[in-house]
Amino acid sequence: MDTKAFKRSLHHSPNYHRKGFGHEAETSRTMSAEYESNLIAQIRESGYRLQVGELTIRLAEAFGFCWGVERAVAIAYETRQHFPNERIWITNEIIHNPGVNQRLRDMEVGFIPVINDRKDFSVVDSGDVAILPAFGASVPEMQLLKDKGCTIVDTTCPWVSKVWNSVEKHKKRRFTSIVHGKYAHEETVATSSFADKYLVVLNLDEARYVTDYILQGGNRDDFLAKFAVASSSGFDPDRDLERVGIANQTTMLKSETAQIGKLFERTMLSKYGPQELDDRFMSFNTICDATQERQDAMLDLVEADLDLMLVIGGFNSSNTTHLQEIAIERGIPSYHIDAPERIGPGNRIEHKPLGRDLIVTDNWLPDGTLVVGVTSGASTPDRAVEISIRKLLDIKAPSVPAAG
Repeated sequence: MDTKAFKRSLHHSPNYHRKGFGHEAETSRTMSAEYESNLIAQIRESGYRLQVGELTIRLAEAFGFCWGVERAVAIAYETRQHFPNERIWITNEIIHNPGVNQRLRDMEVGFIPVINDRKDFSVVDSGDVAILPAFGASVPEMQLLKDKGCTIVDTTCPWVSKVWNSVEKHKKRRFTSIVHGKYAHEETVATSSFADKYLVVLNLDEARYVTDYILQGGNRDDFLAKFAVASSSGFDPDRDLERVGIANQTTMLKSETAQIGKLFERTMLSKYGPQELDDRFMSFNTICDATQERQDAMLDLVEADLDLMLVIGGFNSSNTTHLQEIAIERGIPSYHIDAPERIGPGNRIEHKPLGRDLIVTDNWLPDGTLVVGVTSGASTPDRAVEISIRKLLDIKAPSVPAAG
């Protein structure tokens, strides 16, 4: 399929929208009331620091809602306002935040049901409105919705679209796209759908496995088994790794994406020599600015003298998980929650250790003087961060009111 031509055709369709519907002012007021926080604004103005009694809060200097997320949520709100009586569906969570997604459900926005790990689009009728979330949607999904005659509202983050454009360039030159990401993540699924040949690598270890195969060969069957669910149909490592281009899920750890790109560049240089490098390797900077800013702020924060770290964001949020990784790498006890309600009752917290299921920890805030670092993923509103901080204050300084 000529995905570039399809995308161009879709964008020129009268049923396709990727901007708001003229309700920006009202939507802005609604989102401000629901998601912004006076307390967080005050902490920012106080050098990203709040001290109450024995508790000191250190906020990361970049956290929470990014521009792409805020834009996606705003357009979804406008869509409901503009189509008050139509059935509205969304192909995935609008963003990885349980509170925001529940708010859309409360507005009677339906989420495409998943049955046996497959989305069931049979619920969508001609004339329904379909929202594509910030992560984007796959080409087959967009084609299906177009063929059904749906009104399509596209909130795909421009940074994700930038990655798609890079993959299109790979395909034009018959390069295989090496995608640094999580193969089942909706963004990576969408990105892969624009590729001809692709291979998804989760981390540097998987990337090294691939580059070792390029340089030294190996067991083809073992390779195919390892990447059975993370490669394009008919993928052949002996044929499809001769020309490679680097792409990424925009929310991955930026330093690892850069390392993977350099690793493949060195590999192709070593195998084919400098005279063929341009014909064998392509790489574009597609690391999201907001992801990078939040990771950089986290790297600065963990240099402070912290006793523990609270990371707030959806459990399926890749960018939030990578913030937690940074704290863990520094040996700082880290607690990842998806919502403030995970804190309490009393001095307990329900949280998700990295790569594990939810657990409950009692007495997680120790007695005495305590410095807690706080950050949140790009899909987490300031209001959720405020409520989380107030819960810390209820535990550590219940008799001392916080400002705001």
